[in-house]
Amino acid sequence: MRIDRRAMIGGAAGLVTLAAASDALAQGTTDTAWPPREHFRLWPKQPPNSPRRLPTPNNEMSGQPPRRELHLRGVADPVVAIYRPAKPDGRALLAIPGGGYRFLSVENEGINVAKTFNPLGVTVFVLAYRLPGEGWLEPQDVPLQDAQRAMRLIRARAADFAIDPAGLGVVGFSAGGLLAASIATAFIDPVYDRIDAADEILARPAYAGLVYPVISGDMMRVGTLGAARFDTDRRVNRGTPPIFIVHALDDPVVPAAQPMAMMAACQRAQVPVEAHFLQQGGHGFGPAYLPPELPGSHWPQLFDLWIKRTLATRTTG
Repeated sequence: MRIDRRAMIGGAAGLVTLAAASDALAQGTTDTAWPPREHFRLWPKQPPNSPRRLPTPNNEMSGQPPRRELHLRGVADPVVAIYRPAKPDGRALLAIPGGGYRFLSVENEGINVAKTFNPLGVTVFVLAYRLPGEGWLEPQDVPLQDAQRAMRLIRARAADFAIDPAGLGVVGFSAGGLLAASIATAFIDPVYDRIDAADEILARPAYAGLVYPVISGDMMRVGTLGAARFDTDRRVNRGTPPIFIVHALDDPVVPAAQPMAMMAACQRAQVPVEAHFLQQGGHGFGPAYLPPELPGSHWPQLFDLWIKRTLATRTTG
């Protein structure tokens, strides 16, 4: 089954900060230019697994209002965009957009993540990773190469970003959820050769948020070598970080059985897991596109509270 992403839905201190985040989304206070002024490249030269001819970058607006948004294709030089909060609290998220490994929904599932979580004090890094179907060699490894390298470089520069390197987590959406689950379970897989001292740093996230996630690599049909490594529920063990799941039961793209398998795997391995299965929501709602009358529209607030509790448990327990 090949994922074909479609637009499905047109989206007391804690409540105050969540309202501020909603205002930021409504007012468009974060620029949608890509890449933003503050960003960094992942690879000093050509990325690993480069073919002779690199893909041609193609950034374009897609869809109709109010769901017209920026999509990326042809990522030849992967970057991490940096979105800093006005009042950082040391927490940090690497946001991994989805798009069925055919494009990157970088606005809905990246820039809007920053708009939502910056007002909560979280520094957000958005990963523009390479798409495995665009000619890369051993394509199934390419997204994980970029995710591992991003985690290591962010931690290497933690002081510059005013973040706690040990508290860096990930949040991934749809196919980006598969990549987030991969970095949570395959963070030590040797998928590229050492580049510099940053590659000595552990790539394991402190926690992983999986939002309407693909869990099994066979759903993506990318490459043939080592595909079983990306059946992430089968790779959960005691070293897997805490997992947070959000999924709508009426999702027509990713079956609910996918995140349910991850939840069950975490329970078997005694990995902390919190899961929210929504009655309604469809697919591709990101942090912004669920109508406010739906209970699932509050998932960013639930995730924020869970992150705080998870990090507090880590430091006290």
